[in-house]
This record gives sequence, C-alpha cells and structure tokens, in this order.
Amino acid sequence: MTSRPIRRFLPVMLAASTLAACATVPEIEPQTAVDAPPAYSAALPEAGLADDWWEGFGDPVLDALVERGLAANLDITAARDRVRAAEALLRAERSDLLPRVDGAADVGVTAGEGDDGSFASAGLFVLFDPDLSGRLSAEIRAAAARYAQADYIRADTRRIVAAAIASQYVEYRRTGAQLELLQESTALQEQTLDVVTLRYEAGLAANLDVRRAAADLAQTQARRGLLEIDRAEAAHALALLLAEAPGTFLPEGESGIGSIPSYAEGPALGQPADLLRRRTDILAAEARLQEAAAAVGIEQADLRPSLTVPASIVLGGGGIDDLFGEFLASVGAALDLPIFDGGRRHAEVEAAEAELDARYAEYRLTFLDALGETENALVAIGAFRQRAIALSEAIEQSEAALEQSNALYREGLASLFDVLDAQRQLISSRESLLDNLAALSNAHIALHLAAASQGPQLDQT
Repeated sequence: MTSRPIRRFLPVMLAASTLAACATVPEIEPQTAVDAPPAYSAALPEAGLADDWWEGFGDPVLDALVERGLAANLDITAARDRVRAAEALLRAERSDLLPRVDGAADVGVTAGEGDDGSFASAGLFVLFDPDLSGRLSAEIRAAAARYAQADYIRADTRRIVAAAIASQYVEYRRTGAQLELLQESTALQEQTLDVVTLRYEAGLAANLDVRRAAADLAQTQARRGLLEIDRAEAAHALALLLAEAPGTFLPEGESGIGSIPSYAEGPALGQPADLLRRRTDILAAEARLQEAAAAVGIEQADLRPSLTVPASIVLGGGGIDDLFGEFLASVGAALDLPIFDGGRRHAEVEAAEAELDARYAEYRLTFLDALGETENALVAIGAFRQRAIALSEAIEQSEAALEQSNALYREGLASLFDVLDAQRQLISSRESLLDNLAALSNAHIALHLAAASQGPQLDQT
C-alpha cells in the first residue's frame, strides 16, 4: 500500500466529528408524561420522611434485623453485582470512542532456490471510528441508562427488603402476642369450667353445661397449633431475608415477642409529584425510558453515513536478520453510505420509536401504581386507627359484661349460655385488637414502602 501523509485526512476526521455532534439521542421529558394530582386524599401532619424509617417503631431488635438484612440479603447482593456488571459494560462502550490498536508479528522459513530461507515482519494496526453517524454516542447513552437502571433497581431492592423484614417481624411479634393471649383465654375458660363443674357436682347445673364449657376450652386450645405455624413461617421468612438457614434463626431480643411494635410517627409525604424523584422503581422506569430513547438514536444512526479510519505501521518483510530493513506506514478512510435496503433501516427506527412509546406507558403506569399504593396506605392507617378505638371500647364493655354474667350465673340468675357468650365476645375482641394493631403497623410499613426515598444517584458523565 502506498504511504500517505496523515494530515490529508484531518479535514475528513474534523467533518466527521462535526456531524457526530449533530447526531443526538431524542430528548425526553418523562415527568411531563404523568398527570399528578396536587395533593393526596389524606395526609399525616407528622414527622418528616427519613431514610431509616423503621427506627420510628422504636424497636432495637427490628433495627438490628434491618441492618443485618441490608448487609446480607442475597437479592441485594445480586442487584449490587449487576450494578458492577453494568458499570463495566458502560466503560466498554466508552472505549469505542478511542482508537483501537492491535499488534501482529509474522516469522517463517521458506525453502526454494535463491531464497535465504527466512522472513519476519511486525506491525501495529490502528482502527478509529470518529462516530460520524452518532451510533457510538447513542450506544454509550443506552449503556449509561442501563447502569442507572441497575443502581436504581439495587436501591429499590433495599427498599423492598427493609419493608419485608419489618413486615415479617411484625407478624412474628403478632403471633407471639396471640400465643400469650391464648394462654390468658385458656386460663379464663378453665376457671369457667371449674365453676360449672362444681355446680354440676352440687346438682345446680346440668352435664350439658359442663360439656359446653369444655368444648369452648378445647376450641381455644386448638388454635395454638395454627399460631405456632404462623410464627415459625414468619421466623423462616426473616431468616431467608437475612440470608440465614430457616429453622436455625429466631429474632429474640430485648423487646421480646409479647407485644406488637407500633409506629410513633408518620411521614410528611409532600405532593404526589414528589414520588417521581423519590420512588426508586419510578426512577428505574425513567432509566428504561432513557435507554429506549437511546435505542432510537442507535437505529437512526444507521440512516447516516459511517466512517472508519484504518492505519498501520509495518516493519520488515525480508529475512529475520533484516527486520528493520523495511518500513511501511499507511492510513486510509472507509466511508459507508446507506443507499437502499428495502426499507429495513426505517422500519427498525419505527420499531424503536414504538418501543419508546411503550416505555412511556410503562413509566406512567409505574407512577400510578406508586400513587395508588400511597393512597391505600393512607386510607388503611386512618381506618385501622379508628377501628382500634372501637375495639378498645368493645373490650372494655365485654369485660364488664363477663364480670356481670359470672356474678349472675353464680346466683342462678343467668344461664351458662350468657357467660360463654360474653366470654367469646371478650376473647374475640382481644384477638381482633391485636390483629388490628399488627395491621396498623403494616399500614405504616406500606406507606413508607410506597413513599420511600431514593437511593444514591450515579455519576454517568
């Protein structure tokens, strides 16, 4: 190949750089795609939303569990590894903007009349793509969007895992409290059975009354097995969230298991539009939207000319002893002009644009889902708070009714049915209150899950 001065190709490379700067990825404004209401239907005028929201329960055992889970959870570990992979692929895409340099060497021996019997050559081969079409820039934008998406998914996994740990811990404590209440209910019914048995032995009550009281006691005792199953399942779920073996883990601690943790404060939610910059799954959807926009740019780049600039420096070509006897340098330019492909390139652009529209729809749906979750949690908190007041009143009245019916039964002025009915109402109200307190705690967890703050943003420049 004939050597040519590199300066002859500088105007070509300069023009290529100028055209590449004009080939940009379509600009998108995702937040304009949603119609966010000005305010929530309900509000909690309380403390601000904190990143470590679980500390609002004031439970050191829960705090320790969440801390361990965020450090050891395998879903978070996998998401973190995917961030590393996406970051490496972004570096790989950026490297395409630099010249590629490869080396080669060739040594051999030939046989023939008048031949010295050996040859050798070595050279450097350079290939540079000045990104005339803008494809490389668009591919970098797509890789940067995937990198951001991976990190937002990692942050979103942390959000979900923290809420799952808190929810399973509440369930573990609920079943513990229900087991303790079961013991109290059993003791209460045993006292009633003793009274009925004494009255039967004294000829003041029928054997039917004894059987009814014994049946109620047995029915209450039968619930123990179900509660123990629920408690074990909650413990096993916590173990999995902490990457520990189920069956060997119990979240015991200073807080014990006899009470349900209650949330002292609720978040100041701000406006629904704040979710667009706070919810990590919405941010991940936005990153997918950016990736789809970059894909449009990639397909549009195929409609433009592309340019590659190859160059080489070769030494030798004669005998091994004369490796530096010859020197050959060359540089060239290869221009690819799209002319006719039967409409394939335009169809691929159209498909990428349709995918971008679909990502817009998914982005809007993600926001609406987040808004719905927040609204549901707000309604649930208000409803469970009111229900707790009513159930507390029901317990108070049931305790008074049971005491009065016991006194009347001893004097023969009330039937055993009245006693057992008051007893059942009291037990049922107490169980319902415990379940309601657990539901209220879970509603607070759901609210923080719905309105959780975002993870760290990445520098993608």
